[in-house]
Amino acid sequence: MSVIRISEKLSVSPQPSADDIKSLRRQGFATLINNRPDAEDAAQPGTDVESQEAEQCGLSYAYVPVTLGTITEADVRAFQKAVDASEGPVFAHCKSGTRSLTLHLIGEVLDGRMAAEDVVEFGRAHGFDSSAAAAWLKQHAARRPRVKGLFDKRTWSVQYVVSDPATGKCAIIDPVLDFDEKSGATATINADAILGYVRENGLTVEWILDTHPHADHFSAAHYLKEKTGARTAIGGRVVDVQKLWKRIYNWPELATDGSQWDHLFAHGEMFKVGSIDAKVMFSPGHTLASITYVVGDAAFVHDTLFMPESGTARADFPGGDARVLWKSIQDILALPDDTRIFTGHDYQPNGRAPRWESTVAEQKKSNEHLAGVTEEQFVELRRRRDKTLPLPKLILHALQVNIRGGRLPEPEANGKRYLKFPLDALQGAAWE
Repeated sequence: MSVIRISEKLSVSPQPSADDIKSLRRQGFATLINNRPDAEDAAQPGTDVESQEAEQCGLSYAYVPVTLGTITEADVRAFQKAVDASEGPVFAHCKSGTRSLTLHLIGEVLDGRMAAEDVVEFGRAHGFDSSAAAAWLKQHAARRPRVKGLFDKRTWSVQYVVSDPATGKCAIIDPVLDFDEKSGATATINADAILGYVRENGLTVEWILDTHPHADHFSAAHYLKEKTGARTAIGGRVVDVQKLWKRIYNWPELATDGSQWDHLFAHGEMFKVGSIDAKVMFSPGHTLASITYVVGDAAFVHDTLFMPESGTARADFPGGDARVLWKSIQDILALPDDTRIFTGHDYQPNGRAPRWESTVAEQKKSNEHLAGVTEEQFVELRRRRDKTLPLPKLILHALQVNIRGGRLPEPEANGKRYLKFPLDALQGAAWE
């Protein structure tokens, strides 16, 4: 058995025999990590045998099976977690040791302890071909944008700046224009914070994107366009939302062709944020016009999925549909498991700090509205829960602004702007 020391804590090796495993404790190892999927070849002991041998020898055991062509960041983090949890030196193996080393090297680069250009030479110096790790990192860098979330505690909204590290180009997603419903005052505190982040990081704004016309806050898209000159965009089905609310507001002069935005995205349409590929997925159900932006490995889902302990978004607004929402969520969960999911709200359950990032794998495993739930169960759960929820306090304020791309009403003769409220237009009043 050839054991190659990689760091003070980690050594890697080809497949050990049962007798080799029995010797590990005498050699000072505390943990055995198996990186081989079971049944790769007939001579392989398998994880059941290895775990039993490890237990008998007093070794901790972890099973993180990978293949070189399908390694995800979640695999890398699982490997790191097993190494970090060990109370002593770690022995990791696959068939040759290459996969174990690859997991280690990727983690070192992701965490900034090694430069990507040093990976191949490090492997060569230790007798391994590390080209797979270098290729993974190159592909990862090409599809992984930097994401900055900015939380607005007044509306529990999360606004995003998603940027391409290679070019410094960025998109702003779902920015908030501040509004105080008691005084009628507006402000640009959130939007200016976004601009501050953009300026401090030397970014250039290419896009200002809305996922849908929001019912709980004003959009700052128009304000940010005036400040940056970037193009505004939303999903093409916003025209259906405009037509719906045109009737509710009795607003004959409202243009319902989406012309308030520079671009209307079609389902499946591709675009770029800097050099990073991005695509649009229609995700109706919460509203008629809801879309998901997938930028590299990051999916911005806003009101479809919340953090796993908070479930999913309501589907009882005008144009909403729980069954349609279920189908949209299944499309999102069909993305690769390591896709990062960024939600548009966090209501801080149990008073915890705001959180907004998960993964497809986490959502499938532990979202309380989805894990182990059938479509019929979800629809019933969603409809029952929605009946208990009050309408957003800003829905009538916000929609007349947001179906016009974040434009406030035009000033009247006295220089003041006025919102219009239809009485008795919506169901769901909370009288108690």
